Amino acid sequence: MTELIIVFREVLEASLIIGILYTYLKKIDNGNAIKQLWKGVSYALIASMVGSFLFQIFAGGFQGKAEKLFEGFVMIIASITLASMIIWMAKNQNIANEIKQKAEKSISENKLGVGIFSLAFISVFREGIETILFLYGIFIKDGNVSIILSLLGGLLGLSIGYLIFIKGKSVPVKTFFNVSSILLIFVASGMLAYGVHELESAGIIKDYGRIWDINPELNSDGSYPLFHDKGYIGGFFKGIFGYNGNPSLIEFLTWMISLICFFYLYNLFRDVKKLS
Repeated sequence: MTELIIVFREVLEASLIIGILYTYLKKIDNGNAIKQLWKGVSYALIASMVGSFLFQIFAGGFQGKAEKLFEGFVMIIASITLASMIIWMAKNQNIANEIKQKAEKSISENKLGVGIFSLAFISVFREGIETILFLYGIFIKDGNVSIILSLLGGLLGLSIGYLIFIKGKSVPVKTFFNVSSILLIFVASGMLAYGVHELESAGIIKDYGRIWDINPELNSDGSYPLFHDKGYIGGFFKGIFGYNGNPSLIEFLTWMISLICFFYLYNLFRDVKKLS
């Protein structure tokens, strides 16, 4: 489920930005600019796929303590990036005018070839790299990533963008972002706590032991019980809310403090302006 939410958010954000640019360029009837727009999107998608391939090669080159360190720092970076994205969206909900102004500047200064292409490329490539980082974080924490849910999330994000900008439908985008932001705050805190867990395993952070262990014993056939943090229900709560059946003291404090801080910052900025 986490994969669906993350990919949905990233694809929807990119779709909104590209949709705003497309609508504006269509309105001023600038066909050359629209060509540059789609060229930027295409190049960004290719660059994202190449980046994903290189990242997997790089990540697979670590073993033992180095692997723990790498995974720990990746989880921490992914958590901070995800939280920053949520807070940025809450603070900058009225992004339409800003994007249109950048497009106008690119055209008025005769920088069409670079300007519109760059806006499209950077917007899509940034979301693509963030998606790779977040999905890798999920893979580290949960041990797997659902391709089906990831594709479904991407399809849902594209569909909403299509309904808004091509079909002109009224879609509650603000509601989508608010609900998904709340869920992703839990995901970000869970990633941060797991990053600390990996650094504890690597010996960088002192492990003070488990503060509790409520993971039920394995079933007689060796499978995980439903509420074990690797079971079906426990695993779901672990992926969404950062649930852990046997956390360390530092891990739990990291999760709790980060959760409070992320929610505080989100609530501080979310009601600035409505999304245009």
